Amino acid sequence: MLVAVRTVGVEEELLVVDSSGRPVPLGPAALEVAARRGEGETVEEHDRAERGDDEAGGGDPVGRLVPELKTQQLEFGTRVCTGLDDVAADLRHWRGRADAAARDVGARVAALASSPVRVEPQSTPGERYTEMAETFRLTAAEQLTCGCHVHVAVEDDEEGVAVLNRIRVWLPVLTALTANSPFWLGRDSGHASYRAQAWNRWPSSGPNELFADAAAYHRLVGELLATETIVDTGMVYFDARLSERWPTVEVRVADVALRAEDAVTLAGLVRGLVETAAGQWRAGVPAPAVRSEVVRMAAWRASRSGLTGDLVHPATGRPAPAGAVVTALLAHVRPALAAAGDEQRVAAGVAAVLDRGTGADLQRRVFAATGDLTAVVRAAVEATHT
Repeated sequence: MLVAVRTVGVEEELLVVDSSGRPVPLGPAALEVAARRGEGETVEEHDRAERGDDEAGGGDPVGRLVPELKTQQLEFGTRVCTGLDDVAADLRHWRGRADAAARDVGARVAALASSPVRVEPQSTPGERYTEMAETFRLTAAEQLTCGCHVHVAVEDDEEGVAVLNRIRVWLPVLTALTANSPFWLGRDSGHASYRAQAWNRWPSSGPNELFADAAAYHRLVGELLATETIVDTGMVYFDARLSERWPTVEVRVADVALRAEDAVTLAGLVRGLVETAAGQWRAGVPAPAVRSEVVRMAAWRASRSGLTGDLVHPATGRPAPAGAVVTALLAHVRPALAAAGDEQRVAAGVAAVLDRGTGADLQRRVFAATGDLTAVVRAAVEATHT
């Protein structure tokens, strides 16, 4: 049994944009700059690592900048952290280093989960990304989206699967809290998180039914691979999954947060969910018997309205005001937050989001005031680094 506070790590994807606010295919050039500084992995190095040709690589974004699916993106990961102060410091450090590398090639980075302005996404070179582009065609071609993935340590796969079974009903609330992609192809999508809609076009995405045990989880992954539809296990895009490379549960439902502190709040909430779920499992509390269709409906609704409308309450399966559902989430994890020393910071972070709104709300306010989507991007660049 884990006796210390569970470690946590965060991966973020960022848009590379020019001064006009348009995403530009300068991610690979920025990575060349970062690699010369010992802070990044070039596209070629990343591709070798993904193929297993480079033992020093591994394709993981921890502690360096790496490529993503599109050349208009950069990705990074924090260290394995114990305290949220360390998560915050790493997020700000790597956002800054990504921006410095982008500045050197005439661009900036913005924590936007989709591009407000119309853009033609360009695929990153490399064997794996090329195979994805050829296999999934328009789904892959249009997938210029930026997410935030939170890893939390688990003792083993059995504990990890028990956690997956118990956190699934709460994950749509995290989507609502982090919504940061209201615009798509130059127009308002009508969704607070349109990234979630675009992402769920992948055949392996979304919620799962309950797993009997870790063996059942791994059988499902094997069955998905056996269909020869997805290219590898890295494309097992469940809302939450067991990490293939780390002893962690990886929660993948969040938009990249516009503000770094909101990503810290997300990390604290995910760690609280994991610790709460593991404690329930050890105490023999059964996982909520909610069908995946209902979870998917709750996720769609969270993507649609963010915090501006009703969400599906995990305890009742009925609509309730977003603030009440978020408050229920905070109450659910509060003992775990207190045990980790996170209660005050996470509660304050949640209150701040409820008070001022999400990244999606800020984007829409800027557009309402200016009528200019490039102004939305410029405001996002500023917020990314505050």
